[in-house]
Amino acid sequence: MPAAPEASAATLLRRPQLWLVPTILTGLLALLLSLLYMGGIVNPNAELRHLPVALVNDDTGKPPGGRQGNLGAEITAAIASDPAGGKADWRVLTSAQAQDQLDSGKVYGALVVPAGFTESVTALTTAGATRLPTISVLTNPGKGSLGSSLAGQMTTQAAHRASQAVGKQLTASAGAQASPTTKLLLADPVKVVTEVGHPIGTHSGLGLTAFYYTLLLVLAGFMGGNVISNGVDTALGYADNEIGPWHTRRPTVPINRTQTLLLKMVMTAGITLVSSSLVLLACVVILGMDASHLPLLWIYSYCAALAVGLGVQAINAAFGGFGQLVSMFVFIVLGLPSSGATIPLQAVPGFYRFLSHFEPMRQLSDGVRAILYFGARSDAGLAHSWLMIAIGAVLALAFGFAMTRYYDRKGHKRLTPQPA
Repeated sequence: MPAAPEASAATLLRRPQLWLVPTILTGLLALLLSLLYMGGIVNPNAELRHLPVALVNDDTGKPPGGRQGNLGAEITAAIASDPAGGKADWRVLTSAQAQDQLDSGKVYGALVVPAGFTESVTALTTAGATRLPTISVLTNPGKGSLGSSLAGQMTTQAAHRASQAVGKQLTASAGAQASPTTKLLLADPVKVVTEVGHPIGTHSGLGLTAFYYTLLLVLAGFMGGNVISNGVDTALGYADNEIGPWHTRRPTVPINRTQTLLLKMVMTAGITLVSSSLVLLACVVILGMDASHLPLLWIYSYCAALAVGLGVQAINAAFGGFGQLVSMFVFIVLGLPSSGATIPLQAVPGFYRFLSHFEPMRQLSDGVRAILYFGARSDAGLAHSWLMIAIGAVLALAFGFAMTRYYDRKGHKRLTPQPA
């Protein structure tokens, strides 16, 4: 029988069915990626709801003019009522409580009315005035530069509104005899001082190293899992090996799906130890990223990347070649905008806040942030992250082996063995 003539690209390009599936898939991917990524960052100020911010009144002055509370109490009560629309979740705390929540990453910032505030304000209308009253705005850069900035903007605006309210009272008490210069001073008498409430290292990327380190761990698990899966399939003769113009096909090794998955997962556990260690080495040793608790960070990095790698193997085993696309959406496409690492979850649409409850990147980033910035405190998100890593690993094992055992029982062989 004569060999069939070779097809030409020009001939094949005229076949509509050749265009249909790639066009639909790439179009859907482009549309979904655009909606998912841009949808989470287009307008964080408009989406902002209930950002946790501490509100502290350290003012111990006597209430002026027979009032029931001092000026610090009046200011904090007015701010806590939040008539502007609920963008901040004002938490009225003591100084010690506020510092603890800054140190554990539970608040994005704080507004503090200092001791002696009432006396310094009252003195402005007398000859004994020696300094401007102040209100302190504390930032928390460990919560990310944008989140800390949003909290700083809200607390600064609240402090200026409080200053103007105090100024109206002072201007009224000063009366008509006050000079124009005095009236100008009294109109906005409080100085707002911005300070760092919980400092982080200078090599912390303004609070972004936690996000990028988490992304590296997810990519190490995701790419490593796919490389291992493809490598095993090639070595066992279930996939072709093509490098440049060279194409080879190894003899097929008779093995069922469950044993193949077991092989891939064991190899993932071993190889991930190398990849996660190299991520730590590159970031901390070579690039000088600020990081304490290095043994804990190393163990956490391995377990985080391993959980992702096991998940990739389970998804690939269940969905076959389509699994790489599924795992990309699970671990990366849906994970990035719902991680809360660059934009606070309080400033993204509700869909992303829903995803954050189970998306792996959010769970992992909380643990990395706790280790890098908040002294590896369990209540800073580390304990929850460990729990979610364990749950993720168990689910990956259960789902993966349940699917392969089902396929094996049904007799769904991957490929008819080929002779050597």
